[in-house]
Amino acid sequence: MISYILWDVNPEIFTIPEIMGIGPLPIRWYGLLFAAGFLIGQQIMIHVFKKENKPLEDIDSLTLYMVISTVLGARFGHYLFYQPEVLFKNPLEVIIPPYAGLASHGAIIGIITGLYLYSRSRKDKGQTFFWVADRIVIVVALAGAFIRFGNLMNSEIVGRPTDLPWGFIFMKNLEFAQIPRHAAQLYESLSCFVLFWILLALWNKYKAATPRGLLVGIFFIWIFTLRFFYEFLKENQEAFEANYLLNMGQILSIPAVLLGVYFVARARRQPKITAS
Repeated sequence: MISYILWDVNPEIFTIPEIMGIGPLPIRWYGLLFAAGFLIGQQIMIHVFKKENKPLEDIDSLTLYMVISTVLGARFGHYLFYQPEVLFKNPLEVIIPPYAGLASHGAIIGIITGLYLYSRSRKDKGQTFFWVADRIVIVVALAGAFIRFGNLMNSEIVGRPTDLPWGFIFMKNLEFAQIPRHAAQLYESLSCFVLFWILLALWNKYKAATPRGLLVGIFFIWIFTLRFFYEFLKENQEAFEANYLLNMGQILSIPAVLLGVYFVARARRQPKITAS
């Protein structure tokens, strides 16, 4: 007996009707989950700042840097890695809504840039780049879980065909609605959620004693190693990837994993961790 999961979820929660010539405005699960990642992440960072005696007035600035750098990085990365011809013809596409194309590798580059800009004026407050980065990856992992679940709600970034009993038939995605497929978005969402709890537990155990770069390194190794292998279960996002032995997501994940290994090795050479 063949079994599968029929996924027929409406990506829109509700629609705000037209008001004074503006609208109608659909409210989608993806946007709600994307925003929830920042809102919940901000509360987690408030907890971190309180526990490590950092100034709470910096939270709003950190949140603003994260929002801007994440969105711009994800948009720029999408066009740079997947549609460079659009980027070079019309660079304003990066900042003009709707934000239909977002690349996670670009988001990471954007976040790193944003954290560098944020931390360089706050070193005297003990908020060095690695101090901030080691803590921000906790909430980035949680946000990643929300965003990938948002992809599931959108029936996008679907997996390859499968005869496994948990295969999804994505009814809203007319291009891939015929047969059961891997719910690759759900695999990645659950992986990010597990990583969130691992990083949170490590920080909660060691707090200020955590070696610089350790949590960042674990984040990079976990996320991008799994991303490399999950890509074998996913349909290519762009047609040109069919000509490559590895797709773009896998190619970009390799240096990210190596960078993570470097960060962990660097952290291990620091004084031994002592629990607080």
